[in-house]
This record gives sequence, C-alpha cells and structure tokens, in this order.
Amino acid sequence: MSTTVEKQIENLREQIRHHEHRYYVLDDPEISDSEFDRLMRRLRDLEREHPELITTDSPTQRVGGEPAAQFPKVRHQVPMLSLDNTYSIEELEDFDRRVRSLSGRSHVQYVGELKLDGLSMSLAYEHGLLTQGVTRGNGVEGEDVTANVKTIGSVPLRIEKERLGAIGRPERFDVRGEVVMPLKAFERLNREREAAGEPKFANPRNSAAGAIRLLDSKLVARRKLDMFHYYLLVDGKVPLPEHWNILDTLAGLGFKVNPHRRLCASFEELLNYIREWETKRQDLEYEIDGVVVKVNDTKLWGALGRTAKSPRWAIAYKYPARQATTTVKNISANVGRTGILTPVAYLEPVDVGGVTVSRATLHNMDEIGRLEVRIGDTVLIQRAGEVIPQVLKVVTHAEDGREFHMPEHCPVCGGEVFRAEGEVAYRCINVACPAQLKESLLHFAGRRAMNIDGLGEALVDQLVDRGLVRDAAGLYGLSEEQIAALERMGEKSASNLKKEIEKSKSADFPRLVFAIGIPFVGERTAQILADHFVSLDRLANASAEELSQIYEIGPKTASGIEKFFAESRNRELIGKLRAAGLQFQQKQSSLSRNQTLAGKTFVLTGVLPHLTRDEATERIQAAGGRVTGSVSKKTDYVVAGADPGSKLDKARSLDVEVIGEERLLELLK
Repeated sequence: MSTTVEKQIENLREQIRHHEHRYYVLDDPEISDSEFDRLMRRLRDLEREHPELITTDSPTQRVGGEPAAQFPKVRHQVPMLSLDNTYSIEELEDFDRRVRSLSGRSHVQYVGELKLDGLSMSLAYEHGLLTQGVTRGNGVEGEDVTANVKTIGSVPLRIEKERLGAIGRPERFDVRGEVVMPLKAFERLNREREAAGEPKFANPRNSAAGAIRLLDSKLVARRKLDMFHYYLLVDGKVPLPEHWNILDTLAGLGFKVNPHRRLCASFEELLNYIREWETKRQDLEYEIDGVVVKVNDTKLWGALGRTAKSPRWAIAYKYPARQATTTVKNISANVGRTGILTPVAYLEPVDVGGVTVSRATLHNMDEIGRLEVRIGDTVLIQRAGEVIPQVLKVVTHAEDGREFHMPEHCPVCGGEVFRAEGEVAYRCINVACPAQLKESLLHFAGRRAMNIDGLGEALVDQLVDRGLVRDAAGLYGLSEEQIAALERMGEKSASNLKKEIEKSKSADFPRLVFAIGIPFVGERTAQILADHFVSLDRLANASAEELSQIYEIGPKTASGIEKFFAESRNRELIGKLRAAGLQFQQKQSSLSRNQTLAGKTFVLTGVLPHLTRDEATERIQAAGGRVTGSVSKKTDYVVAGADPGSKLDKARSLDVEVIGEERLLELLK
C-alpha cells in the first residue's frame, strides 16, 4: 500500500475533523458547505478505492452500515442519576440551606447550567476513540445506540493524544450530556412530515428521543441532532476538584459545552442567573425548561451523598409552563415554504412567559376538527418548541362562533389548492408561488435532482430576496456579474456556480421530472414516469386514469401529477425550462434502452469496489430492474460488497442468489 495514499487519507481526515469542530462545536466555520462536501467526497473516494484503510474513527463512518435489528442493553459503569425538580424559589432556598448545613460552610459556590430539554446520553472513550453511546434508560442500564450517536456532528469520534494529556491520557473515560434537536431542525422536520402528509411532532424533545432510537442511522443523520456535554468520569471517578474546571476541560478536549453556563459565587448570583434566562430563553436555538444547579466543589459531592435516584449536590429549577388563555379573533391559512397551507389562529394579544402572543398554529384541518375550535372561542395556548405557539384546547365555545374552511385558491399566488385523497395536507400546486419559492429552488438544485453544486440555502435566500430569481428557470438567466455581487461570492465562486448551472442543462430527463416538484413524485417514481412517457410533453398531457394504470403509480400520485400540469403557472415554468435547453426527453442510449433486467428485483448491501450505491441503483433501474431496501422471497439478487450487513444473512436464509459487483456488471451488459 502506498504511504502517499495513507498520508492523503489521514491529511483529509485531520482537515475534516478540524472543520467539523469549527462548525458543530464552535459555530464558527472557516469554509463553505460546498468546500466541506468536496473534502468529504474526496475522502470517501479514496476509502472506496482502498477499503483496507477505513477506520472506525474516520469522518465517513458517522453514517454507515445496515439498520440495527434492536438495541442491546448496557449497564452503566457509574449509575446515571436523575435530578430532583423544584418549581419554586423557596424550595431552591431550602436546597441551599441543606447544602450549607451538611457541608458545614457558610456559603457555597454553585454552577448554573441551562436545563436542556432533550435526551441524556453517556459516551465511552477508550484510548481516545469513541467506543459506545448509551441512553440513560433506567439509570442503571440503557440502550446501546452507538451508531446513531456517531451521526451527531458535535460528538467527537476521536480525541487527539495531545489533548488527552489534560486528563492524564487514561485508557477509558466517560462523558455525559444531553442530545437535543435544534429548533430549526425541528421545524424543517415538521415541514417535511407535513409535506408528506404525516402528523407533525409535538416538540423537539420527543423528536430527539425518537430519532436516537431509530434503527437506521442514515435516518438519524437526517434529523440533525446536537449534543451538549456536561459531565466527565475518568476510570469511573470525577477527575477534578471543581465542576467548573470539568466543563472547561471538556471544552478543551473538543466537546461541545454550553456557552451560557455560569460560576456563581453566591446564592444571590445564582438567582440572578435563573431570572435572566427565564426571559432570554426564547432567543436560544434550542429548547430549555429550566436551570440545573450544581455544587461547584466536587469534593463535597461525596460528603453530600445521594438518595436512591438523585444526588444531593444538584437540583433542577424548572420554569413555569408558558401557557395563557385568550380569544380567537380570526383564522386564516398561512402558506409555508413547501406549499402546505397551515391554519393560523389570530388571537387577542396576551402575555405568555414575558412575550406578547397574537397568533398560534392550528396545524391542519384535522386538528381544527379534533379541537372543535371556531372563530370567537376562548382557547388555551402554549409556547413550546414552535415558531409560533400552539392551541392546546378550547376553554369556552362562543355562542356566535364561526367555522373556518380552507380556501380553494392560494392566498399568496391565487393558484389552486389541492388535497389528495387520504392526505391531511392542503397544498398550493404552483411551484413558483412566492411563499414556497426558496424551498422549490433548493429542491430543484439538490444533488439527487439537477445537482447544482454550490447553490445552498444562503445563496438561494439572496437570489430570492433580491428579486433575481422568480422561479427555477430564472437560474439559467443569471450572469456571473449578478452572482459575484452576492455576499460571500467572488469572481471565481461565481464562475464555478455559473458552470454548475450550465452543466445541469445536460442532466438526465428523470432528474428533471424529479426536480420540478410534482407532488408525491420521488426519484423512483420520476424514473418510472420518464421510462414510460419518454418525453415531458407526453407526461404533461397524461390523464389521471392513464397514470393510474402504470405499475407503482397509485391514484393519489396520479391525481397529484394531473393537478400539477393543469396549473397554468407550472406550464409556464416548463416552457421557460424548455427555452433554457434542459433535457425534455429520455435518452435513447444503449444503457437506457437495455431492458435485460426487466422484472428483476435487486437489494444492495455493503460497499462495492467501484460503483457507489447511487450509481449501481441508477444502472440497474436503467436496465429495467428494481432496487428495494429489504430482502424477501421475491428478491432475485442481493448485490454484496465489503462489510455487508444483516441483508446478506437473510438472503442466505431465503436462498436468494448473492452476487458481487463483477457479476452485476456482467448482467448489465
């Protein structure tokens, strides 16, 4: 093995670890997302060419492997205790008196930390490498969710040796903390679920807890979880005399520690800290529900002792629930970034936890029906993890209350409002609707769609806000000068982006079908439609009845496609894309017309020597085959590469033929 390749790989890993720390821990990135992605792609390519050099702490291993069948139980080396809760200052004063009395001191230093509303987690490191991530569970044992923890960018996979000197380079140490879902990630997840017709999650904490227990780490990675670390054990013991020093040491080791912690020299300082964050918590990017109070002197921890479940040296002060009662003055539909119409209640302004609230979400028409809420009713509202508060229940029905009905036309653009049979969501069908334009552009430019590298959220925001782009076709009319004038863009970056936009004109026809944003049409459905209709014109003129007769196209999808092309604004967009020179027909290459795998079903597992998972899937589908995610008796072939998972075992148990990449390529010929 060439030492040059090894050095290249290790150099890339060091660069990526550095930039992950800057981005996820320090929130101070030095390079753009596209530059980071290029580094990661280069590392993946090298590791694919030299799989024997892949290590468990490589940044590429944050997401990988087959879904877990279940999570094994693991006993904690030291129990993970829960904290006693208090809701009153009087009880907090009692806690302070007990601490001073038991310690024999007239005053005690405390550390105040924001009480994150998430999921407690314990991480084990051996010789600096992350070896295990375990949930709190019942405090004595929890679930081993290591693969899922590795997807969290703020969790270091490896601690450098020079940093470990701060704690004596132990063979093993444990770090504990809280896994949270940032509010932006929570809101994006709910938008995606709403767009898919799925019920929205109630709050970020439930979303984080549910995500960390998903059996497929690839799905966990999409939830964009974060983790703050607050506790350190070296060989099962607290290593430093002060908790404040422990937090600083964790930060020095490369762990993300909450920056809003405070060392309080007196109980009065602690009370000021608690009051300060009760009013400031709405400015945070994550949910908190109080403040954790810990005695700073760790030598006192042993003297103060613990109850069966909780330490006597720490307590959680919880803020009062942020709820209030008010009147619904009106209800109207708000159009979100994905085109979903969400009913919003406009309220008689009311103070909720120090903030004046004048509107609250009603989620969808099913929720309005469940609550039986009408205009004029008195309702209970709550601020909890939403951009705007939510209505919890009706307190009093107004005698003259008026029912709300979803409008037939979009209140922003006038486009038709469409609701598929069996769906919760109502949506504006016009992909160029100003309310959903940014999301439409990001989808259009995505890697699996037109693959316009470098066109991320920050640039899309500027292009739309400055009026430079009014629909996806507008991207093709941008000049290098216009792009270069945007923030954080220079001549070279503008030139590269312009080349990417031009290159996308040659993207295969199925990518265009996926990119234009037809309701319920994902990648697989786009490929089926492209193969069946061959041209966009034929697809655009197909009836729902004709579409429903295609294998794998159900009535809901067929109706969505027909409605999409019936919208005049979408027809106008398609005309502009045609004028820009995009591929409106399926290529008649020998690859795309090769149907030697027609009717055959494949499952992919492991890392193939040369083809990526996406490339193998595309080539199988182009030859008429189907690629599914699970092995069954109906599977014809399982294509296995390096490090295959449980799918290989299942294939053997069902006598399904297992082949490698070489045999797959022969079949594709």
